[in-house]
Amino acid sequence: MSHHTSREGYTQLIDRLNRFPLGAPPSKTLYQILSLLFTPKEAELVSLLPIKPFSVEVAAQNWKMTTVQAQNILDSLCSKALLMDIEMDGKSTYALPPPMAGFFEFSLMRTGGHVDQKLISELFHQYLNVEEDFIKALFRGETKPGRTFVNENALSSTNALHVLDYERASEVIQTSAYMGVGMCYCRHKKQHLGEACDAPMDICMTFGTTAHSLSKHGYSRLIDKNEGMDLLQIAREHNLVQFGENAQNDVSFICNCCGCCCEALTTARRFAFLNPVETTNFLPVVDELMCNGCTKCTQACSVEAITMVSANDPQKPKKLKATVDKERCLGCGVCVTTCKSNALSLKSLGKRVITPVNSAHKTVMMAIERGTLQHLIFDNHALWNHRAMAAILGVILKLPPMKQIMASEQIKSRYFGKILADFK
Repeated sequence: MSHHTSREGYTQLIDRLNRFPLGAPPSKTLYQILSLLFTPKEAELVSLLPIKPFSVEVAAQNWKMTTVQAQNILDSLCSKALLMDIEMDGKSTYALPPPMAGFFEFSLMRTGGHVDQKLISELFHQYLNVEEDFIKALFRGETKPGRTFVNENALSSTNALHVLDYERASEVIQTSAYMGVGMCYCRHKKQHLGEACDAPMDICMTFGTTAHSLSKHGYSRLIDKNEGMDLLQIAREHNLVQFGENAQNDVSFICNCCGCCCEALTTARRFAFLNPVETTNFLPVVDELMCNGCTKCTQACSVEAITMVSANDPQKPKKLKATVDKERCLGCGVCVTTCKSNALSLKSLGKRVITPVNSAHKTVMMAIERGTLQHLIFDNHALWNHRAMAAILGVILKLPPMKQIMASEQIKSRYFGKILADFK
């Protein structure tokens, strides 16, 4: 009976996670992962929490206990990075992060911790790299969870004029109130599998409230802007790709990714048709006269978007030249910085990639595309005031008409339809 009860708690937790636009398809492996991260009681309690940020009073009400009891449980969950605690107006607000980018990564952002890290690394590999349901669900839809930052060292003086501030990793570092650095989840996982590369390990960047919460509980270390810029330069020297939250404002993370360990870049190679990573607004072009066929660009490309083909030179029949697969390319510019013959340069795309304004905009867009908008608006645990609904509706009312129609069809609400009609 106790086994049935404990599994029921994890089943309820999985149901809660799948109310996020980025969920976690159930499988035996997922149950094993959650059983390592959460006790059966924690799983049951977390399954009762709102999707949107909440207070200790809301948790106490949902859990039917005193605020002191609820506070102790929340503190314990935050200490394991299963919940995030955010300071707002001098008071703590809590949020359940999605699996990715979220508590999956946090579990391996430091050594030691409360789980068997070798075992959970093996389970993550099984769930993310062998089983395909999670990865395919994570990256479906037009709006992607993450985007590529252009390598600013690859920009010409002309291109630099066309790069918006939010497209620069350096701008995120310079403008964030808090910045933390922690262990790279992907390379740490690969280390336990005996497959890690020699790229820097302590180089994952978090910002704002995420950095503040993770540093409070020892999952990252707060650093100043100068150290942040130094780490960015180290990442570029190792030909790492800057991959961060797909939002213009209040970016919560930037990972410095290698093609051999990074989940997102590995997926970009395996499932290019999913377009799992949003590109920059640039594409590398090859000057065939300057290209000497050295292959350094192909070795540096993390998503295998550059290949070598015959240069068709009758004088040098074995000579090769680089060619770019536009469908695979992220526009990161790493290939440009590795080319010593100046044969590669970045060219602006004709149509600019659309980046959500903030995480709320991104979340609503993803919910509409994945058919889960109703969970954001009508989540019974979340309606403790009207601010959450007002924020969601505010985002929807700014969407293009087609997206508004998709949203209206999902929630099938006369009230919502009337708001859209009046707004037009």
